[in-house]
Order: sequence, then C-alpha cells, then structure tokens
Amino acid sequence: MSTALRLHPSNPKLFDYHGRPLVLLTATEHYGAVMNRPFQFERYLADLAARGLTLTRLFALFRELQSPINPYSTCKPETPDYLAPFRRTGPGRALDLEPKYDLDQPNPEYFERLHRFLTLAQDYGVIVELVLLSNTYLPAVWELNPLHSHNNVNGLEDAPWPDYMSRRHPARFARQGAHVRRLVTETNGYDNLIYEICNEPGGNAPVPGSPSLAEVNDWLAALIAVVRETEARLPNQHLLAGQEAFTYEPWQQPSDLTFAGLDYDIVNLHPLPNTTYAGHRYDLGGFMSKQLKLRALRDCGYALYAAPKPLNQDEDNVASQYKDLDGWTIHRKRAWTVLLTGGHYDYIDFSIINGAETGTAASKTAVRSWFQHLAGFIHSFDLARAHPLPGLVTAAPPHALPVAFGVPGEDLAVYLADERELAAARDLPDGDLLDRGAGQPISGALTLALPAGDYALTVFDPQTGQATPAPRLTSSGAPLTLPVGPFVHDTVLRLRRT
Repeated sequence: MSTALRLHPSNPKLFDYHGRPLVLLTATEHYGAVMNRPFQFERYLADLAARGLTLTRLFALFRELQSPINPYSTCKPETPDYLAPFRRTGPGRALDLEPKYDLDQPNPEYFERLHRFLTLAQDYGVIVELVLLSNTYLPAVWELNPLHSHNNVNGLEDAPWPDYMSRRHPARFARQGAHVRRLVTETNGYDNLIYEICNEPGGNAPVPGSPSLAEVNDWLAALIAVVRETEARLPNQHLLAGQEAFTYEPWQQPSDLTFAGLDYDIVNLHPLPNTTYAGHRYDLGGFMSKQLKLRALRDCGYALYAAPKPLNQDEDNVASQYKDLDGWTIHRKRAWTVLLTGGHYDYIDFSIINGAETGTAASKTAVRSWFQHLAGFIHSFDLARAHPLPGLVTAAPPHALPVAFGVPGEDLAVYLADERELAAARDLPDGDLLDRGAGQPISGALTLALPAGDYALTVFDPQTGQATPAPRLTSSGAPLTLPVGPFVHDTVLRLRRT
C-alpha cells in the first residue's frame, strides 16, 4: 500500500501526510537546489523545516537565464556548476562549450545529490514538488537544454523551442518519456513527493507554426500517462500537479481542463492576468509588477474552492524581484489571502542563493519570519473541518479587504488587509498609479454574521506573530459590529467559541 502524501480523506482541498492535515506553504529558493552544485541545500532545508514551511519545489531538467527583470537565482547556475540528469561525455562541445551529453548515460553526481536532497527533506517532513520538465520560453533558453539537438550525441533532429512541448518529433518525445520514467522510478520510494509534469506549458507561441493548445495538452496527457503507468508497477503512487497549456497570443491562462479534464490531482496556477475558470476572468497581477491585486486573488480563491481539486497558487512572482519591505509585504498579504480562501501558496524568495541558503539578514527578519507565523497560524486550526467563510463578514473598514476562514461557529479567523496599491506598482490603469495611501493606518467598524454564543477574541499580528487577547464577545445571532484598528497593512481577528 502506498504511504505517499495524499489528498485528505475528510477534506480533499488539503493534504494528509503521515496522518497530519497539511497546507502547502513556502518561501522557497528558485528550484535549483540540486542542479546548482555549490548550493548547500542542507542549510536551506534545515531552515525551511525550522520555520514550519511545508513545501519546496525542484526543477529536474531546466536551466534559466538571468534577465534584467528576473534576478540571479539557483536556477541560473554558471555553466561549470550546472548538473543535469545526463552525463557529459562528448565527443564534441555543447552550445555552452562544455562536453555534449549522452542521454543514455545517467549522471551519477546528479542522482547522488538528488537522493541526498530528497532523503533530508523526507526526514524533515518537507514536501518536494519534483518538476519533471519545463517550458523553454526562448531560443537562448532552449539552447541550454540537454535535449537540444546541438547539445547531445544522440542524433536528435533540430526543432524550434515551442516544439519541445509537443509530440511532433517522436525521437525527442521518446527521450522525454525515458527521462520521466527514470526520475519516477528512481524516486518512487520517497513518500514526501509530488510530481509536476511541466512548468508553465504554453501553446500558440509567437513563432510561426507553433504547436496549438490542443497539441500541448495532448503532450501533457501522454506524459501524465507515462507517470501513471510507471508507478502502477511500483510501491508508491504519488500525486500529480500541473496545469493545462496557456495561450501566448492572445494571452490567457485557462483552468477548466486542468480541473475537470487532464488527469491531475492538484491544480497549479501561476497568479497572472487573464486567469480564467467557468467563464470568469481574474487579473491576479502582472509578472514582477509590484501589483497587489488582492481582491481578485481573494475572489478567485473563493470561486475555485468549489472546483473539484485543490488549488496551489504556484510560483507567485508578482513582486518577488523586489527584495525589500514593499515586495515582501505584498507577498505576505497574498499568502494570507490564498491560504484563508482554502488554497496553497508558493513564493520564490530570491534572497536565497548560493552562500545565503537561509536568506539575508533582512529577509530572515521579514518575509521568512512572516511566512513562519502564517504556517503556525494555519496549522493551528482543525483543518479537516475548516474552510473559507465568505459570508462571515458583512462590512469592513474602508480600504480593508476581509478574508474569512475557519470551523463554522467554533473557531473563526478574519484577515483584514489594506488592499490599496503602491504608487510604485507598474502597468496599472492611470487612476491607480496615484498614491492611494497604501500603508497608512486603517481603523473602523467590522460587522460579522456571527452565530449566537460567547467568543474569546484574539488579535494576531502577521508581522510579529504576537497574539493579543481582547475583550470577549457575545453574539445574539444578529449582525455584530466591533471596532478594529488602527493597524498598518494587515491584522487578524480570531474568534473561538467558549
């Protein structure tokens, strides 16, 4: 019988790991902990576990380029430091001027490092999402991939980068399938794994003759089948995460097929504009834009909680480029909002790089501590019985967006966040470019549709993790109004029935 992480039997919107209800939350390095040889992942995993963060994400076959808007990370190693699953043997040089790969020969150093990482993460109880393949995005990124025809000795035919996410080239697809089977077989014994088929699959790319959405989704379905068939003969059956193909032109991130068609167990959405489900569109914020977009994120979370699979707002990069209090505060607010609408959340913390595997002094004090407070708070609930409570708050102070969650009538949380955008946010409509007062103190009245009873009230500070008792409340069952604030950026009220 499989002992791997599973969907919770009483609440399939969260997870069960060794009998413990689990929400996935992380402020993680950029997925290169194994591929980047100098990265001391032992320090990173120890810090992650000490903070109660439950997830890390790992790219198995991808290497990225640094760009002006996308800073250096573990996923962008120097060429001599990059480890692929394949041995470099030559003859001949790859496009990065190192020896070409032999796709038939596994790289012992890579797999030794992978096993050490997974073993240590399992010992700590940290869930690893192992991402088997990825979009290659651009010719310059595709040219770094071992499956590019110029980078290996195995005679693969030339192909433009978008074709990587299709079955147009049988020999290359066979190599992708072999890579997936090898990784799945090699790692099947770990019970703390989720597999993701492909990071950010896209169709209708801006290259003539590119694969359509249907072709990319067919490719995804075929690789899902490879994983399912491989694991059917092995002791553990792991959960599969992913998304259907987005469309480049016109840009859209659909999710209906992900929830109800493709054989995924978990839906990974990357919070972006024009994310769609069931005919509704959500603007979840532009890439590296410093936008907050908190109301759309909340409404999306509430709506998709009714969908049949758990939702992970994966790789949120709306402000991760900004390694400062503004960017970190945006991601704190977004993480709280996602978790209290019943989702899971992955934020790339670009302060974690080689030599700073636990972050910088500033990020430890701020975002890494803030996520630790959130992890402790969310896991203090009876999660198998808890869920979003969109009808609990009927009125809130101006500029304060409410998000409610808990066990109805017993243990309730109301998160209030300043939803105003910063003046520095990019690409907002002209009216939103003005300084709307984000970060100025908020106070006012909060009205709750609270069931009759007596409640102990605690005010929780998401920045310090401090819980301060407040006067008890008695509800007659009629709408109950209480004063809140002043607070800056966000606060949490927790009400436990006595």
